[in-house]
Amino acid sequence: MIDDDRLRKVFRSALSLPDDFPVDSLEYRGIDKWDSLAHMSLVAALEDEFDVMIDTDDVIDMSSFGKARELLEKHLV
Repeated sequence: MIDDDRLRKVFRSALSLPDDFPVDSLEYRGIDKWDSLAHMSLVAALEDEFDVMIDTDDVIDMSSFGKARELLEKHLV
C-alpha cells in the first residue's frame, strides 16, 4: 500500500508547491509549474524517495497524481 502522505510530499516538493496544496486530483500541465522539465524532476524525486526505477513508458504515462500512485503500486512500493 502506498503512503499517500509521502507521495503528496514528493509532489509538493518536486513541483515547488505549498505544503497544503491539494495534489490528489493534479494532472500533468494542470498547473503551470508541472511542465516537462518539472515532470522529469518529479520522476527523479519519486525514484529517489521510493527507491524505484521508472522506465520511459511509465514516465510518459504518468499524467496525474493517481497515475503516479498506480505506477508505484505496480512497483510494489
